[in-house]
Amino acid sequence: MIELVEVIVNDRKYKYNKDITLQEIAKEFQSSFKYPILLAKVNNTLKELTSPVKKDCTIEFLDLTDREGNRCHINCLTFIMIYAVKKLYGHDADIRVRHSLDKGIYIETTFKLTENKVMLIKDMMKSIIKADMPISRVTIERLEAIRYFEGNNDLAKAGVMNYNTDNYITLYRLGNLYNYFYSMMPPSTELVKDFDLTYIKDNGLILRFPTVYITDKIKKYEHHPNMFKVFNECREWAKIIHIENSVDLNRMVSLGKINDLIKIDETLQSNFLLEVAKTINQKRDNLKIVLLAGPSSSGKTTTSKKLCLLLKSFGLNPKVISMDDYFVEREKTPKDKNGEYDYECLEALDLKLFDKQMASLLRKEEVLVPTYNFVLGKKEYLKKMQLDDKDIIVIEGIHALDTKILTNIPKERKFKIYISPLTELNIDNHNRISTTDNRLLRRIIRDSRTRGYSVEKTLAQWPSVRRGEEEYIFPYQDEADIVINSATIYEIGVLKTYVEPLLFSVPSTSIYYEEAMRLLRFLRLFLPIPADSVPQDAIIREFIGNSYFND
Repeated sequence: MIELVEVIVNDRKYKYNKDITLQEIAKEFQSSFKYPILLAKVNNTLKELTSPVKKDCTIEFLDLTDREGNRCHINCLTFIMIYAVKKLYGHDADIRVRHSLDKGIYIETTFKLTENKVMLIKDMMKSIIKADMPISRVTIERLEAIRYFEGNNDLAKAGVMNYNTDNYITLYRLGNLYNYFYSMMPPSTELVKDFDLTYIKDNGLILRFPTVYITDKIKKYEHHPNMFKVFNECREWAKIIHIENSVDLNRMVSLGKINDLIKIDETLQSNFLLEVAKTINQKRDNLKIVLLAGPSSSGKTTTSKKLCLLLKSFGLNPKVISMDDYFVEREKTPKDKNGEYDYECLEALDLKLFDKQMASLLRKEEVLVPTYNFVLGKKEYLKKMQLDDKDIIVIEGIHALDTKILTNIPKERKFKIYISPLTELNIDNHNRISTTDNRLLRRIIRDSRTRGYSVEKTLAQWPSVRRGEEEYIFPYQDEADIVINSATIYEIGVLKTYVEPLLFSVPSTSIYYEEAMRLLRFLRLFLPIPADSVPQDAIIREFIGNSYFND
């Protein structure tokens, strides 16, 4: 007798033979998806399509428009690129996945590139995709995995295996090539057709693809010189101190040298901010407004307060203004598609009043500035402000770099700063650390400590936060006069000790369980670092506590 299982997809029930694969079921629902189905959630647990269905369950299929599906899509393209590069230029040729850039991934090759070579790599990738080559999941002993990667001169990946305590490791096989990826994979290459490559220079290229936020096309590449410069400077510094990946950081911890690294990194951070303060001071005769913006959990509060102290050391008197105090009255606040007040859109601000008052302050007029009462949903005018020759206005807000604010004030009177943790550390040559994940870990810790939020509440809010960043912050990062990287090379190990217990609190029945488990799997790659040696003025203190500026 044939055993059947009952499966619920899109709230409808279906009957299938027991042990049918998710891939076979997915074929029946593919027509309702724009892109190929890549993964599935079975009873809220992420599964690869090769997984058999053994009991009654609820299934949600995912393509690249879903976050998990997008990670799978990117990592599969990376695997295909590695295979293509080796096929074209020999076994020793390889790539190094560096960082995100303009909705794509910046990648370097171990050999000199040309535009023609990039086109050859792209064509080879297309032929591999068209061939519908299978991608197999393989479980092998950890020591065997170490020997394999050492034999292929991939010492970073062998090192990752060294710090993994599991007896067995999951690898993926494409042709005769095995690799380790920090995500699941589709069953074959044919499912990741959507990509493009752009040549940058020397040995650099951009891998581009549809994103969660731009699903209708692959965005045309736009170079961001400021961001590119900062990432490159961070990489060069990481090379100098010999810490380029998780293995290098773990080695510092295991050798008892982490305190020295923390001191070096924090000194570098302070020195850079001092140079920013010097630049502002040199322009003090004309420059009267400093604008700071950056995505969530970038350390804007600590950075702005630390910058104010440094400006005071030059005899300047910074006066801080938050753009949040210029919200329109609640009844005039625009609403989002869910009918909730949208405090992140530009229209939520009283720009006329903001522009008028800043101009009045620059004319040294006395101004009654507002303080927004979030309980009552209205501005209250309780504070007078007037500038003298040594005063400088420091303005913080998500719209601070928007070209539509302060249009009535000349450019030379404004200095714009973009702040973001541009993580320079990678897991290994093929697996990067997402700057978004870095910020999310920070936010989970801070939300729990200062607001009493559960991990689930933070994760529930995160997609909305990210949409706001994509719309209102990232498009204006090139407006900045300077970019401040607020990431520290050691911080993942410190964050781990605070965030792991919080992530374990997410129950398996939660819709956020899989995301919590993903972050935990990522954190397992790092040794814990105690916060004892982290100074009180460090940016990371804004999140873990005991900050000179916050607590």
